Formats: sequence, structure tokens, C-alpha cells
Amino acid sequence: MADSGTVQTTTQPEIITIGETMVLIAPTVAEPIETAELFHLETGGAESNVAVHLSALGHHAAWASHLGTDAFGRRVERQLRERGVDTSLVKFTPDAPTGFYFKDPGNGVTYYRAGSAASAMTPDDLGEVPFEQAAITHISGITPSLSATCAALIESVLDRAQHSDTVVSFDVNYRAALWPIEEAGPTLLALARRADIVLVGLDEAEVLWGTTTPEEVRALLDAPGILVIKDGDVGATEFSAEGSVFVPAHKVDVVEAVGAGDAFAAGYLSGYLTGLSPEQRLSLGHDRAALVLQSTTDLPTL
Repeated sequence: MADSGTVQTTTQPEIITIGETMVLIAPTVAEPIETAELFHLETGGAESNVAVHLSALGHHAAWASHLGTDAFGRRVERQLRERGVDTSLVKFTPDAPTGFYFKDPGNGVTYYRAGSAASAMTPDDLGEVPFEQAAITHISGITPSLSATCAALIESVLDRAQHSDTVVSFDVNYRAALWPIEEAGPTLLALARRADIVLVGLDEAEVLWGTTTPEEVRALLDAPGILVIKDGDVGATEFSAEGSVFVPAHKVDVVEAVGAGDAFAAGYLSGYLTGLSPEQRLSLGHDRAALVLQSTTDLPTL
């Protein structure tokens, strides 16, 4: 395993995100893969998406993960670095490939990530990741679904974070294609209860836990200091010790919804880092989500 050797920084990142990123292959025009003629290669990963949006908003955001020692891995690292993400915590490994997936507009996504370099991550890989010193450590519910060692890594992040000043942000990010509901439901609930900031879609909360209103989700998840519940094109609600705040979503012409949740998370976390009010940070989340909703990629031109 070797260091990426591409970014050297002497300053501590304001936020560190941890998780897998893959090569994203999508039609250049928003049309089904079956009939599309032209495609483009981008990066796609919940945690690195958040880092890109935060970088675009002026924050020092780092992404920690593993990539394969292959052309795909080098491309992913370069593209993220060129978008302002600190990639000094990325490791390349020759023992497994970089994952990739296809976005099929109107028909969801198809993953080819089994056995990827990132899925082999373990708690030991956190040794050189100084996330306890970051203002925010951002993780998602995708990582524990990748492998037993990745699940252990997320538990280790939460264990170590509770003895530091870092704020753990956890985006539930349930992916039905990655693990059965019987396993995902209780696992994601337990992880969310240990985080400081939790973001979850009302629709995924209903699938995972049978809750149908923001208030029911808050009753189930009363431990996190801040709970943000996203309700698609309706809006988003923040619950905290000060009460609840709702901000309606922006009205946009949706091209593809995948990636909008990551963009929303980044906007919201940026507002949190800069001391904005709950209304302002929810609105900033909607601003970033709108950019992605109008594009076939997870990361439109920023």
C-alpha cells in the first residue's frame, strides 16, 4: 500500500470525510443507458461528494479512503484533487481494484464495487487519519454495508470520536442494493444514535424503521444533538435542543436525483461550520442540492 503522494498540506482539515469513491459512468445526455451513445467518466462517492461541495464553499475538506493502483484510481484522485479536495489521506493498494458504477437516468444505478480497494479498509487504516482534530468528521451508512472490516472501521471512528472534540456527522444513506433491510435497519439505527449530527431522508426512515413523520423519526432518534430530516421536494426539518425548524425545498426541474442528498449535506454542514442559523443552513443545503438535481452527474460544474 502506498501513499497517493499528490497533496501535501501543513494545515489540519476543517472537515474529514471517510468512505468509498468510485468511477461514475453516465450518459452525457439524460437518457437511458440502453439507447445512449455518449458517456462521460466522473467520480461518485457520498463522502467525497460532500468534500467537493464543501471545498467549493471555501472549506478545507479532506477525503480519506483506499483506491486501486490502477488508471481508475489515479483518475478519481486527480479529479477530486482538481476540485479542491485534500487527498493527502488517500491510500493506493495494488491488491484490489477501484470500484465503479453506472448511472442510468430514470432507472437508478448499477454498482460494480464488490472486492474493491475501499471495501478492504479496516480500523487499522485510521491510524494516519487525524479526524479527531477536525471540526467535523463525516461518515455515512454506505460504508458499513461494504464489508465486515468497513463496519468495524465506522465503529472505530465513533469510539475514538467520543474522546475528542470532533463533531460526527452521519448521513444514513441506506442503499437497498448493498444489504438486506433486516440487517440495515437495526445497524443504521444504532450508528445514528451515536452521532452528533444525523441526516436522513423521510422516505428511507420509513423503509428502515417504519416511521412516517419527522416527529416519529425524532422520537426514535432522540440522542443526536441535531437531526435533519429531508423530505424530497417538500423540504427539510432540523430538530435540536432549541426545537424544530422547517425550510421548504427549492422548485427545480429534476434531471437526476442521485447525489442531491450529498450536496444537501455539504451545504448544511457548511452553514453549521460558519455559524449560520438553522433556517440559513437548511436553505444552503437546498441550494447545493438544486445544483445536482439539474445534472446527470453527482458533481456539476461548481
